[in-house]
Amino acid sequence: MPYSGKFRSRKQAAPRRRSSAAASGSLRSPSISRAPPPAKAYAETVEVIRAAVGDQLCLGAGTVLTGAQAAAAHAAGAKYIISPNTDEKVISKTRQLGMVSIPGAMTPTEIVRAYKLGGDIIKLFPADDLGYHYIWNLRGPLPHIPLLATGGVDPSTIPEFFQAGVNGVGTGISIIRRDLLEQDDYATIEALAREHVAAIRRISQ
Repeated sequence: MPYSGKFRSRKQAAPRRRSSAAASGSLRSPSISRAPPPAKAYAETVEVIRAAVGDQLCLGAGTVLTGAQAAAAHAAGAKYIISPNTDEKVISKTRQLGMVSIPGAMTPTEIVRAYKLGGDIIKLFPADDLGYHYIWNLRGPLPHIPLLATGGVDPSTIPEFFQAGVNGVGTGISIIRRDLLEQDDYATIEALAREHVAAIRRISQ
């Protein structure tokens, strides 16, 4: 069962410390998001994190809106690309470069289109606003399309999302909390990462 954690930052030092905490907390597939997201920023941030944790993490890039951003992330070592939307050019570039494509969608029409364009896993966002029953209803006609729920994911909701029918979950703010960053409390970030991973493992047992 896949789990993705999101790191969003405008500074280079922060991702290095966050990724180290996440790796220590057994989180293995973080994505790097930047705001605003110039292509160069993805490359720089992925390189910083790879230098800090080596091959402990399977790094991806999030909030990817252009093919140039996907290419820059790939050049720096990203293995998958997450987008908030479905963009044919981003999906095409991602697949061309051998990375896993995770475009964003919400409605059945958007989900099917994203999958047909080549999305490997479809990011369902905002999953918490859509609700568990919405996800359960989607699985009736679309059981073959892998879904990654993002939005409202934490250890208490992870079982509910999987019971509703998703194939994976992703989050950022429930682990990389702003208050903890302001206090440089990376020990608690590590502990939160462990709690999320433990919730996934209990489902897998």
